[in-house]
Amino acid sequence: MFGFLSLDLLLIAAVAWLVIGVAGLLAPGNTRFIAQLLFPVGAAIGIGVGLIGIAALGAPAETAVLAIGLPDLPFHLRLDNLSAVFALLLGFASAGISVYSAGYFREGKGTAPGLLCVEYHLFLASMLMVLLADDAYAFMVAWECMALSSFFLVTTDHRHDEIRRAGFLYLLIAHIGAIGILLCFGVMTGGAGDYRFAAMRAMELTPAWSSAAFLLALAGFGAKAGLVPLHVWLPEAHPAAPSPVSALMSGVMLKTAIYGLLRVSFDLVHTTIWWWGVVALAVGLATALFGVLYSTVQSDMKRLLAYSSIENIGLIAVGIGLTLVFHAYRMEALAALALTAVLYHCLAHAGFKSLLFLCTGSVLHATKERSLGKLGGLIHRMPWVAWLALAGIIAGAGLPPLSGFVSEWLLLQGFLFSPSLPHPWLNMIVPVAAALVVLVAALAGFAMVKFYGIIFLGQMREPALKDAHDAGPWEKAGLVWLTLVTVLLGVLPSPVILRLDAATRQLLGAGLADTLREQGWWMLAPISAERASYEPLLVLATIAVVLMVTRWLVRALYHGRVRRGSPWDCGYHFEGPRAQDTAEGFSQPIRRIFEPMFRMERHFPAARDKQPYYSVKVEDHFWHWCYLPIARLANSISAMIVALQGGRIAVYLMYSFITLLLLLLVARP
Repeated sequence: MFGFLSLDLLLIAAVAWLVIGVAGLLAPGNTRFIAQLLFPVGAAIGIGVGLIGIAALGAPAETAVLAIGLPDLPFHLRLDNLSAVFALLLGFASAGISVYSAGYFREGKGTAPGLLCVEYHLFLASMLMVLLADDAYAFMVAWECMALSSFFLVTTDHRHDEIRRAGFLYLLIAHIGAIGILLCFGVMTGGAGDYRFAAMRAMELTPAWSSAAFLLALAGFGAKAGLVPLHVWLPEAHPAAPSPVSALMSGVMLKTAIYGLLRVSFDLVHTTIWWWGVVALAVGLATALFGVLYSTVQSDMKRLLAYSSIENIGLIAVGIGLTLVFHAYRMEALAALALTAVLYHCLAHAGFKSLLFLCTGSVLHATKERSLGKLGGLIHRMPWVAWLALAGIIAGAGLPPLSGFVSEWLLLQGFLFSPSLPHPWLNMIVPVAAALVVLVAALAGFAMVKFYGIIFLGQMREPALKDAHDAGPWEKAGLVWLTLVTVLLGVLPSPVILRLDAATRQLLGAGLADTLREQGWWMLAPISAERASYEPLLVLATIAVVLMVTRWLVRALYHGRVRRGSPWDCGYHFEGPRAQDTAEGFSQPIRRIFEPMFRMERHFPAARDKQPYYSVKVEDHFWHWCYLPIARLANSISAMIVALQGGRIAVYLMYSFITLLLLLLVARP
């Protein structure tokens, strides 16, 4: 294309995003110019990034050196198959989000529209540079730009104390993770001082140092991805941020952390030890189970989706752990299957979770409410949003024929096909892990049903909901784009996996392409058709036929013969929205069964209350087990330092004199 390499085109796209951001400063208060011109142009660039990522899959790696760093520290860049997969994820997901943002950012909220435009497109450009970085210096510069720009986006409406606190917590955890990543790169240099990834690939580390690098990478990238116990920022930042920012962070930014973990584990570190996979598997299972349980009991729709993102990141970590175990024992076909499930779930989650966060943005604009207890019946006022959100719900619940089912089905095939492993207790762990994955998938379906049913079905719980309006044209366009991505990933998995195969072969030396080509593009049989196969188009056609036949039977046999009347009410006539199940009531069985997992505060009405009410507040155990003790310790140390600083000059002189005496005593021969 005009003599440019794919890497050159991606660099042009990153610069174009930066130019669009700076252009927003030309008219910082002109919302129409920024939202309806600059954001759509940014979306077009996103589509270009996605197409370039697809074209780069299977092509030789491209490298470049940019002399824009410090003296003798230029930026080394590289586009290979792994970075191409995440570039297409970034491009296609950001395109839908940017188009939606053109209708969402109708008025400035705290941050001026021009500054918001700069922060948003700097965020996109920095994520792209993270994927292209080929040395530790360029990677950390891009990583920190990504963290800072997303921090300012989270605190867009900075007039509220809780939003500023959420932003501070996010920035704190982000920099804790950055320290772990920096130490990981330091270990992988092997003391040679060469910060290039090419030198790290050539470095032969001992198993001990390789293990240190992997654990530091798991902790550093896990902090950004939201792995337990470094997840606490995520359910606070997502509700605080505007919905397009939440979609971009959950759908795309979390995957940059997965990219970093894959880059370190399978590319920069040559040694693979089986217990690395066990650690990643355990952390992933704990994260997935924790996230899905807390998502089922939320009464805030954005917080519910935030915990659901934790659950999905946990499933991705489970897939990485399974890949590491198989790769350590040279079971490359099964390792390729598990890694394909990881990459596919990254793509699927980017589509359906971005879609759901944007749907919550439309609901927020239309109702000014995000509490599930004050919503309901919005399918009658917002049919476009309701029907498009249903695609995200089906995919998020892991149901066929949409994208979430394909990735989870592939992950379960990795567990079910696993042969006998050398360690007996590994053979015991694998079935237990598979059972927990199934449990997580079932609870995720429960959470998605709760989300959709409480918001869109039933009757309106508040009179003000009658004034709700559907999404605007720009918002509908963004939602339709992400819905198409979700549907296509669900019904055409084999062509997608054939493209992803280049990345699995780069990291593992094996893939699924040969088996898939034998079966045809319409069938998904990762190992063999005799053992397991899935035909999504056949499933889609069956579902469509069943729905049409059912609708015809209902209209033909019962039309005009049904008499409507009040439901059976046990002798007490009461109808209305208060008779509907609430968000708290919907999740009560989960709270009862898994009560030790939650920290709950209940309020019971007194006998003489004129307006009795019952409430339950669910809190995270990790706040009280880990973070609050650390905060109290930090406050105590700070108080001691303040007390030392608040003394008189005579006291400071006494400290100096005592220190001098101690030094003289130690220095005596």
